[in-house]
Amino acid sequence: MASLQDQLLGMGLTDEKTAKKTKKEKAKQEKMLRKNQIQVTDETALAAKQAREEKAQKDRELNAQRKAESEKKAIVAQIKQLVQSNRVDRKDCEVAYNFTDGTAIKKINVNDEIQRLLGIGRLAIVKVDDRYEVVPFPVAEKIATRDDGYVVVLNEKTATDAAEEDDPYAEFQIPDDLMW
Repeated sequence: MASLQDQLLGMGLTDEKTAKKTKKEKAKQEKMLRKNQIQVTDETALAAKQAREEKAQKDRELNAQRKAESEKKAIVAQIKQLVQSNRVDRKDCEVAYNFTDGTAIKKINVNDEIQRLLGIGRLAIVKVDDRYEVVPFPVAEKIATRDDGYVVVLNEKTATDAAEEDDPYAEFQIPDDLMW
């Protein structure tokens, strides 16, 4: 079987001068290796190794990015499922409840009981797929731990609901569920 060098010469892809030159360089490297026990660096092997390392690094970054995207999709699916299974039924609700979503004022229809519970922090409003839904406070907290961008209105329960004894305005309670 003919060597690769002979095959390249036969096809005319190289000439005899460059073939002799590479053969001479190879013999010289082998002689130096035998004589001096010196490691001759193979540039192509180093370049190939570096290319493999770069490709492995790029693959790791791509896998990390894909993993992050899949985790984000899983979180969105969990939030949608939480809202779907725990939303408060608002059929036959006629009272308009106004709230702010970012800089815009939005309105949903609720009944008096839902409005009262929203005001005291027992219910919350979340936004999923450009729809606003009313969910219980514990569900809203779970959603906020996953991604707080979905929770629009979450009135925190205050531990000091009872008025202080020396408060001169104790008999003038300010309602926190005013209509506006």
